[in-house]
Amino acid sequence: MARSLYEWLWQHEFWLPPGITWEDMQESEDTHYPQPRDLLLSIPFALILVVIRCAFERAIALPLSTKLGVRDKQRPKAQPNPVLETFYSTCRKNPEEGELLSLAKQCDLSVRKVEKWFRRRRNMDRPSLSKKFSEACWRFSFYIISFFTGLAVLYDKPWLWDHRECWTGYPQQPLQPSLFWYYMLELSFYWSLVLTLPFDVKRKDFKEQIIHHAATIFLISFSYCANYIRIGTLVMVIHDASDCFLEPTKIFNYMKWKKTCDSLFMIFSAVFLISRLVIYPYTVLYNTYYYSMEIFQPFFGYYFVNVLLIILQLLHVFWSCLIIHMVYKFILQGTMEKDMRSDTEESDKDEERDKIREKEENGIKYFSNVTSNGYIQRNGSETLDNRTHLANGHAKER
Repeated sequence: MARSLYEWLWQHEFWLPPGITWEDMQESEDTHYPQPRDLLLSIPFALILVVIRCAFERAIALPLSTKLGVRDKQRPKAQPNPVLETFYSTCRKNPEEGELLSLAKQCDLSVRKVEKWFRRRRNMDRPSLSKKFSEACWRFSFYIISFFTGLAVLYDKPWLWDHRECWTGYPQQPLQPSLFWYYMLELSFYWSLVLTLPFDVKRKDFKEQIIHHAATIFLISFSYCANYIRIGTLVMVIHDASDCFLEPTKIFNYMKWKKTCDSLFMIFSAVFLISRLVIYPYTVLYNTYYYSMEIFQPFFGYYFVNVLLIILQLLHVFWSCLIIHMVYKFILQGTMEKDMRSDTEESDKDEERDKIREKEENGIKYFSNVTSNGYIQRNGSETLDNRTHLANGHAKER
């Protein structure tokens, strides 16, 4: 059953141009073609990258964050409460109004104190600034290495300069060792991102990130198996170009270097919009849709790879809208708005509001107590009981 499914899935009519069969893709001593089994190497390589990342963040990124003055914010801790903790871990982290009333009755607390407990408990689960800094440092290091590796691999390749060369001789294009290792580096990195996704900083576009990682892994894997190596390398270099500016923008933001952060953000925005909305459509989408048809007739693999590339472009448009909105805010306000994808803390304004309420309540209680005892004290002056009032309204000290 499994073998029949495998043979049906890999029919040459699906994945190869008309007139080409898998027999035409047989390897020899001097000629090597991509093999699907090669992709299995990306899993152990991804695990190695996870180990390297953990070591990098502990040995380099965390000490660096301390030296650069990245301080974790002191967050008030939620007091131990078994009832609220059980609800938090089993039901939901942000209870509704009716649930707050029920929990307040069970714990014999006011609704506002229950709200405060959940707010503090949620903040306890949020990643610290040093964790965000370490994650950005790791990604920045990888993107820099990956981008310049891609340039080093591709600078002497003809399809980098003439995009029609992506299809010359396709699919019988031998696999060069440098291209193989470049593919393994990129594919292993995205697998490592999937493995660490539950532990990384979660942002508002978490679902879009999952779709992006899945589409990227599938696209890299499919392009390797179907020998779309040349077009695949162009996609990877284009994506790494803008990411090299995104992560240092985050780093300087965590360091509170606002002017440097704003400058890098504008550079990143320009590189992202140009690379993803101009270069990518022309270099990749137009290339695969039109130039490939000069070499062969349409087939299932042709439509399939174009659908994947268009999904990737739709994600580019989604993120471009967020970036354009942030640039618009930057132009109006003169400073960069916080990352709209971030899961922001709730503590500052809410905690201050609660403190003001407590002071007001304490002030009212104090005022009631002192007036009931027959004296009022203001600004450190003595009480009225220590003074004798004269007929003209003045007070004389006893």
